[in-house]
Amino acid sequence: MTAIRTERPSVPALPGGSERPRRPFRAARTIASIVVVIVVVGAFWSVDIRWDSLLTLPQAAVKLFGQLFLPPAWNRLPDALAATMLSVAMAWFGTVIGIVISFPLSLLAARGLAPAIVRWPLRAVFAVLRAVPEVVIAVLMLSVTGLTAFTGALAIAIGSIGTLGKWGYETFEAVDRGAAEAAVAAGASRVQVMRWGVWPNAQPEVLAFWLYRFEISVRASAILGLIGAGGIGKMLVDNIQFRVWPVVGMLLIVVVVVTMLIDQLSGLVRHRLISGRWELPIVTALRRRSARAARAERPSDPTIPV
Repeated sequence: MTAIRTERPSVPALPGGSERPRRPFRAARTIASIVVVIVVVGAFWSVDIRWDSLLTLPQAAVKLFGQLFLPPAWNRLPDALAATMLSVAMAWFGTVIGIVISFPLSLLAARGLAPAIVRWPLRAVFAVLRAVPEVVIAVLMLSVTGLTAFTGALAIAIGSIGTLGKWGYETFEAVDRGAAEAAVAAGASRVQVMRWGVWPNAQPEVLAFWLYRFEISVRASAILGLIGAGGIGKMLVDNIQFRVWPVVGMLLIVVVVVTMLIDQLSGLVRHRLISGRWELPIVTALRRRSARAARAERPSDPTIPV
């Protein structure tokens, strides 16, 4: 028997006996990588880091944890709940105002629903509003409205206009254009095309974005309280300034628990809007677990050939 020898196929030479060209040197990519490395290293060395303080950080963290939560000041819980409800109300009011204003503007900023002379200025306005944080907006409005919860609600509303406007017109542009084209072919006006050709397809996603923005506004309302806009943030910063650590620990627990509850409820409603059915996470996990157990206990059919 003769052994079969396998050889790797040779790479065909180029016509004329010339060598293969070398891999091109991408100067732009190399220069960009070097610049990024220089920026990262420069930022690292420009920060005044005290390496010796990192050694005492675990001990200080344990001490602060004990001051906050061993035990928290539960006697101030009613005041904390009232301040939390004020923050939630501030977030809800600001989000609703942002929805009312941003919804028609996002329709006018969508491609195919409005001319470019209207579309691009609105997009520029949305970009400017997104670039300014809610805290800066609230500081600018203090001279007009004062240190009240209304100032925080207006700041959240202005920030919501920029975010919801961008999410809105991107969602309207991503929907199937078949219904809109059918409405145009039937002689519908521009408003009728928006109402019957675009909105029904984009409704679940837009409503989910509204709920998600409310979650963001709840967190923003707590931060706005740090500048005196009221709510749980103001109560938190007041107790931090006077070093009342048990009250601060109780406030942190309230903020975390309320935020998690709002996230879960909002996620449940978003799932209902998108999928069309209610589905609790715990019930879904139990249902999948029981289904896996039933499949594992099901006897195999001996008549089925293996």
